[in-house]
Amino acid sequence: MRPPTIRDVAERAGVSKSLVSLVLRGSEQVRPEKRQAVLAAVEELGYRPNAAARSLSERRTRTVGVLLNDLRNPWFVELLDGLNSQLYANGLRTLLADGRLNRRLGEDLTHTFTELRVDGLIAVGTLPDPAAVRTAAARVPTVVAGSREPVLPHVDIVAGDDELGARLATEHLIGLGHRRIAHIAGQGVVGELRRRGFEAVMREHGLAGSAAVEQGDLTEEGGYRATVRLLGAPHRPTAVFAFNDMAGVGALSAAEELGLRVPDDLSLVGYDNTYLARLRHLWLTTVDNANHDIGRRAARRLLDRITDPTRPGEVALTAPALEVRGTTAPPRSTD
Repeated sequence: MRPPTIRDVAERAGVSKSLVSLVLRGSEQVRPEKRQAVLAAVEELGYRPNAAARSLSERRTRTVGVLLNDLRNPWFVELLDGLNSQLYANGLRTLLADGRLNRRLGEDLTHTFTELRVDGLIAVGTLPDPAAVRTAAARVPTVVAGSREPVLPHVDIVAGDDELGARLATEHLIGLGHRRIAHIAGQGVVGELRRRGFEAVMREHGLAGSAAVEQGDLTEEGGYRATVRLLGAPHRPTAVFAFNDMAGVGALSAAEELGLRVPDDLSLVGYDNTYLARLRHLWLTTVDNANHDIGRRAARRLLDRITDPTRPGEVALTAPALEVRGTTAPPRSTD
């Protein structure tokens, strides 16, 4: 049997095709009894609107392209949850693309999004090629979420206050009595902001000389290797603040492999408050970056920008909070 059409719905409800279209679009210009008749006919017939035909008539696809830096990173999960719930409530669906695959294939996936005529684009995380976002933003409403770059005239940025979050983590460790504190640094503007917050607090407490910074690559392996280097120094740190939870997990593995107990011999703080930090056998002290809220606010900004694409871009920051768990404690000594 052929699938039911809008004409079938109209005949069953005893109304015109144009009135059925108004009901399906959620128009308030339809009398309640007519609306109920159309919805009943839709249910009885099992009618499903033709998305392609609707896109042609409305000149919208009701889709949003989401380009992520790396789908393997768990901090995206809560951000996407906040993003999707807000977009779904407004009749939009998301198409995901992995920036890591983008790099491996040498393909600009933002170009694919524009070819698919998405209604908007959200770039999530620190992307290796901001120029691709710049090109796409000239053609489609765009929002950057969870990062601070690229800064473009008509692109909104929604992110956490990374410098403040780093300050919270560092102040916590100093408050416990730690003096030799190391930071596993990240990349891009976000990495620079978190490093800046760490170094500023160390200076304010007269501890600049005992602060160490080791570059990481945002992965568990990168955190592991950076921690091995830090713990091999003559005056090893008693505490490590990692750029993200994945690097923090790598740091935990390195400490245990070298015979150090966490937090007795080494305190660890991560960042992002991902599900990894909440696993009971890790129970990682971390900075909650309000990722769900970032996703929700980024979706709201995109909806506003679709309505008004030419308004100036704005930066909106969420307030981070420290989640103290089982990987931080006072040092054995305060020398």
